Amino acid sequence: MDNENRFAKDLLDWYHANGRVLPWRSEPTPYRVLVSEFMLQQTRVDTVIPYFERFMDRFPDLASLAFAEEDEVLRLWQGLGYYSRARNLRKSAQKAVEKYENEIPSDPTQLRELPGVGPYMEKAIRAFAFDIPAVPIDGNLMRVYSRLIAASVATDDAKAKKAAESYFLERLLSPREFGQALMDLGELACLPSGQPKCDRCPFATVCKAHATGRELDYPLKKAKSTSPVERRSVLLLLDEQGRVAVSKRPEHGLLASMNEFPNVVGDKAALQKVYGPIDLEYLGHKTHVFSHIKWEMDVFLGRGVLKGFTYIPVSDLKEKAALPTAFAKLLSILPVGR
Repeated sequence: MDNENRFAKDLLDWYHANGRVLPWRSEPTPYRVLVSEFMLQQTRVDTVIPYFERFMDRFPDLASLAFAEEDEVLRLWQGLGYYSRARNLRKSAQKAVEKYENEIPSDPTQLRELPGVGPYMEKAIRAFAFDIPAVPIDGNLMRVYSRLIAASVATDDAKAKKAAESYFLERLLSPREFGQALMDLGELACLPSGQPKCDRCPFATVCKAHATGRELDYPLKKAKSTSPVERRSVLLLLDEQGRVAVSKRPEHGLLASMNEFPNVVGDKAALQKVYGPIDLEYLGHKTHVFSHIKWEMDVFLGRGVLKGFTYIPVSDLKEKAALPTAFAKLLSILPVGR
């Protein structure tokens, strides 16, 4: 057996014995793979699993998602963050229903026409849903690759990604399982932080980084960047029935089209300047970190009715309003009994 086939056999043998059991793998239809890939962007597998299962219960096929109201899709997505993924997933379902006869296409050009589907997801769908030879390169695969050959590359280096893709394609067998096996190897053995578990790796005897005891030197570490801080004041405004005021954010930008509580950039005085001389009770402070910015929020309680807002019972916010986590977490400091 040549080295390339031996690589694939050792990897797949390891995967069959150690790979993770995941709901989208047990039934890898194109639609289920599409949904899982959208959810898995920048979100850990353990977090995604319950969301995926609830999503499949409500939207079991392309058509049910394509004809769903956006607000309902966003409510089911609530807590996963990066809500543009949910909108693009729904738009992709709509396009597949309208243009591709209710099917997810396998052609790479057609896949890339689906909103939100980029080079990585296109390869993931072709490999995992259609078993077409393709290797989607993510951080896990780059880490495995850089350690195997002791390559001093960054995980986001475009040329290095192409080299990694070529390296794995030369050794590819069973496209559906091959890429998933490499991902699991990166998650379960060739760990991103802390000492990798080389005793669990099928390639420990041929890994160049392991041979020199320098596993942690690969891949190159990115310098940590500090997210800018934005200080906000948020108003939990209740009417006489104890309902809280919400409004929709703009259609574009951060948390687009999601519901929000009245808020401003600035302090209590800035809040009163925008919303009027409302008596405010300070409730506490909350922090929320997005991918590119951190909100430091002072939260105030007020009472009254303002034009332009919808008033919703607090108990209904989760079920009837697409309230992002940044605002939903503020409800924990709302006084009991309100």
